[in-house]
Amino acid sequence: MSTVTPAPAEPAPRFLDLLAAEWIKLRSLRSTYWVLALASLVAIAVNVNAVHNDLPYIDHPLPAPDQQRYYDPLFRGLGHIASDLMAVAAGSLGAITVFGEYTTGLIRTTFAAVPDRRGVIAAKLLLIGGITALAGLVVSAGSFLAVNAMLASRHLGLSVTDEGCLRAVLGYAAVVPVCALIGMALGALLRHATASIVSLVLLLLVLPMVFGGDRYRWLKEIGTHLPLATVQRLTIRPGSTATMGKYAPSVLDSWITMGAWGVAAAVVTVVVVRRRDV
Repeated sequence: MSTVTPAPAEPAPRFLDLLAAEWIKLRSLRSTYWVLALASLVAIAVNVNAVHNDLPYIDHPLPAPDQQRYYDPLFRGLGHIASDLMAVAAGSLGAITVFGEYTTGLIRTTFAAVPDRRGVIAAKLLLIGGITALAGLVVSAGSFLAVNAMLASRHLGLSVTDEGCLRAVLGYAAVVPVCALIGMALGALLRHATASIVSLVLLLLVLPMVFGGDRYRWLKEIGTHLPLATVQRLTIRPGSTATMGKYAPSVLDSWITMGAWGVAAAVVTVVVVRRRDV
């Protein structure tokens, strides 16, 4: 009597396999990473243009010590307009990678092939975080080098080894992947394109205007703990006249706040995707 030999069980996919699969998905959506690349170039151009527009005022005959005191190459060269642009671009990319799979139904195929939801979403978080961190570093380092090359002939250029410069470059880069993770969390929670992007813009750009001003301390302190307020504090050069006003957070507080936003967004994404039906 013949016996049927059971087929050997397929080995569980390794984490590197999950990363490779997520990379293939992302690479197939060319518009997403082209938008991120274009946003990076525009962000560098915005920062360079901001400092270039300052040159006529810098060239006025002011004593060198006064010029160095009143002009902050970090605060001007790593400006909030460019960081806002990168934050929205990275956050939108993060949201699209999550709600896009629910919209197309690809998430069902993914979880049917790989039941380990935590592994899948961890690979997605690592990939998107890594790509946006690279984009943030390109924008931050590119802007810093370009604007300080322009300012070198005015004796206002800075080196990355100067006080506060490395912190500013790293903080300006780090906020980009943090916003990408926030976008992924919103995409997992809302699962809708318009709702996710609108919520992202409200959180990153609108709420800081609501929780601003120095009149009420509790309002100001809420505002200083929003994602983009952290990078604003980190890019202020020690000893410069640039300021966030009253009740400004410390440098350590800003780093902790930025890290807390990133960790919380990653946890929310993993928990929501794991527990909710597809």
